[in-house]
Amino acid sequence: MNPSVKFIAVTISMLTIAFFFNPWTPLLFWVSILLLQLTMSHINWKLWLLFMLPFSIGAFGYLWTTVVFGADTGGTIIWSFAGINVTDEQWAHALSLSFRVMAFSSLSLMFAFTTDPVKFILSLMQQLKLSPKLAYGVMVGYQFLPVMKDEFTQIQQAQRLRGAEVEKRSWQRILSMRRVLIPMLAGAVRKAERSAFAMEARGFTGEPRNAYYRPILLSRTDVLMSCVFLIILLTSCLGGIWLS
Repeated sequence: MNPSVKFIAVTISMLTIAFFFNPWTPLLFWVSILLLQLTMSHINWKLWLLFMLPFSIGAFGYLWTTVVFGADTGGTIIWSFAGINVTDEQWAHALSLSFRVMAFSSLSLMFAFTTDPVKFILSLMQQLKLSPKLAYGVMVGYQFLPVMKDEFTQIQQAQRLRGAEVEKRSWQRILSMRRVLIPMLAGAVRKAERSAFAMEARGFTGEPRNAYYRPILLSRTDVLMSCVFLIILLTSCLGGIWLS
């Protein structure tokens, strides 16, 4: 799927779901997104579950705090514990917030796990007319991340070879990080300057181009998948209204 079309579909879905406060709409949307990933994508589910863990904890936190500390909105008391009365309105509101977190996080992870960042930037330039100066700046910064990771390891190993002491306490370790971060910052500035000179030497001016070495095209798959997203969104919204 074209990354720009996918980005627009994901953004519209999130903005639409945000206006529905019943618990059924985000629940139906979340289940539909999970089914979509199971049937139409190839992702590492172990890694997906690891990334979903903090979002799941956050969703439970929303549920608990809304039930215990939520404002009294009236309604019928459905159960009580430790002197706290929980009404049907509070419970529905708490479930709505929790399912919304799960739906948004699943949708975001689906986009992140199935989208090539470089193709996404190129698609933003070609389909959504993003400024090449901003696009190539983001792309160069993204490509620096693995280089910075390797440089961090190399600086640490070089300092240990030269006799630098390994701190045992956690707070001492944090304070000693400046010995690594300062040379890393200096190296990052030098790399950024060399990249800027290289782009300028190759004729980069930041002006929009008429032709690209790697064109990102639109296809019938994009239309089909956009219709799938629209069907999921409409079904979730109408089903949530009907069930509530």
